Amino acid sequence: MQNHQADTGDEKWTILKILRWTTSYLTSHNTDSPRLDAEILLGHTLGLERPELYMQYDLPLCGDELARFKSLIIRRANREPTAYIVGMKGFWSLELAVTGDVLIPRPETEHLVESALSLIPGELSEAFSKRILDMGTGSGDIVLALASERPGHLFFASDRSAKAIDVARKNAARISLADTIRFFSGDWFAPLNRKGKGFDMILSNPPYIPTGEIRQLRPEIREYEPVAALDGGKDGLACIRHIIRSAPAYLVPGGYLLLEIGHDQKASVRKIASDAGPYENIVFSKDYGGHDRVVQLRVKGEG
Repeated sequence: MQNHQADTGDEKWTILKILRWTTSYLTSHNTDSPRLDAEILLGHTLGLERPELYMQYDLPLCGDELARFKSLIIRRANREPTAYIVGMKGFWSLELAVTGDVLIPRPETEHLVESALSLIPGELSEAFSKRILDMGTGSGDIVLALASERPGHLFFASDRSAKAIDVARKNAARISLADTIRFFSGDWFAPLNRKGKGFDMILSNPPYIPTGEIRQLRPEIREYEPVAALDGGKDGLACIRHIIRSAPAYLVPGGYLLLEIGHDQKASVRKIASDAGPYENIVFSKDYGGHDRVVQLRVKGEG
């Protein structure tokens, strides 16, 4: 960076000063994490990591940098998610590109990854190789986290949005996992052959918010994230119900279905799974906030 004197008379807008001002400004616009947003957006503008901002806290910004930063802050004040503004979001140990065509990866979903990893062998021998399908992959966060931790297995990922699949493919290429995952587009099980080889595991973070609650969500979600990836129908369970009822036909005996669910859906999901018939060992696990977040279902039979 050169000519860091801002074009504001004798006043210098240093990194520390502008972080303080921006935190106050975003706070007045009711954003959830104003200081963190300020750091991420300023770091993005200057090409610096967050710790580097404080190592250079007295560095003044030039007029062009201030102008670019201001444009980002205005977008955030209008409640556009920071991840969409910078085009990236951290998930698991990965940095993933995100666009408005995909949901922003959330910490809660890491618990789905943890649950899946506990069931996927770490061995690399062909005898232990598993076929694993991530449905509704979005940015590819789940399948990429699994493939990065369990190389040697066969991974598949689908989404009904071709634009989402494009984002996921590009993320896979960025982190050198493109050759380990087969991506395809289609609505849930529609592209699959019931007579084909079954999967050892199917997992998904499906839409599970009731339609009537979408308008009550924070502006960052309801106005910017793809509604189709959020809307779970009238009771929030339409996609979950469809997946639970359909999955056994595509799983090997003893295969697993893992789903992320809403924090208050445990009883309903248990009933759906019980009524579906071919499952055993219906297990729920909690996220870091203590909410029931993942359901693990095992198809009856050898495994």
